Amino acid sequence: MGRPNYQFNKRQKELDKKKKKEEKRQSKLQNKAVETDQTEKDPTTSTEDLQA
Repeated sequence: MGRPNYQFNKRQKELDKKKKKEEKRQSKLQNKAVETDQTEKDPTTSTEDLQA
Protein backbone atom coordinates (compact mmCIF):
# COMPACT_ATOMS: atom_id res chain seq x y z
CA MET A 1 0.00 0.00 0.00
CA GLY A 2 1.39 3.39 -1.02
CA ARG A 3 1.66 6.46 1.08
CA PRO A 4 -0.68 9.39 0.45
CA ASN A 5 0.79 12.25 -1.56
CA TYR A 6 -0.06 15.25 0.60
CA GLN A 7 1.90 17.66 -1.56
CA PHE A 8 -0.30 16.85 -4.56
CA ASN A 9 -3.45 17.43 -2.50
CA LYS A 10 -2.07 20.71 -1.17
CA ARG A 11 -1.15 21.89 -4.66
CA GLN A 12 -4.62 21.02 -6.00
CA LYS A 13 -6.22 22.93 -3.14
CA GLU A 14 -4.01 25.97 -3.82
CA LEU A 15 -4.88 25.87 -7.52
CA ASP A 16 -8.59 25.68 -6.71
CA LYS A 17 -8.30 28.70 -4.40
CA LYS A 18 -6.36 30.64 -7.02
CA LYS A 19 -8.94 29.81 -9.70
CA LYS A 20 -11.84 30.85 -7.47
CA LYS A 21 -10.10 34.10 -6.55
CA GLU A 22 -9.47 34.92 -10.22
CA GLU A 23 -13.12 34.18 -11.12
CA LYS A 24 -14.26 36.45 -8.31
CA ARG A 25 -11.94 39.22 -9.52
CA GLN A 26 -13.25 38.92 -13.08
CA SER A 27 -16.83 39.02 -11.82
CA LYS A 28 -16.15 42.19 -9.85
CA LEU A 29 -14.53 43.82 -12.89
CA GLN A 30 -17.56 42.97 -15.03
CA ASN A 31 -19.95 44.35 -12.42
CA LYS A 32 -17.89 47.54 -12.18
CA ALA A 33 -17.88 47.93 -15.97
CA VAL A 34 -21.65 47.48 -16.15
CA GLU A 35 -22.13 50.02 -13.38
CA THR A 36 -19.99 52.64 -15.12
CA ASP A 37 -21.79 52.03 -18.42
CA GLN A 38 -25.13 52.67 -16.74
CA THR A 39 -23.93 55.91 -15.15
CA GLU A 40 -22.51 57.15 -18.47
CA LYS A 41 -25.81 56.45 -20.24
CA ASP A 42 -27.84 58.36 -17.65
CA PRO A 43 -25.79 61.39 -16.58
CA THR A 44 -28.88 63.51 -15.82
CA THR A 45 -28.93 62.54 -12.17
CA SER A 46 -25.41 63.80 -11.53
CA THR A 47 -25.83 67.07 -13.51
CA GLU A 48 -29.14 67.92 -11.82
CA ASP A 49 -27.42 67.83 -8.45
CA LEU A 50 -24.72 70.21 -9.64
CA GLN A 51 -27.17 72.73 -11.14
CA ALA A 52 -29.39 72.92 -8.07
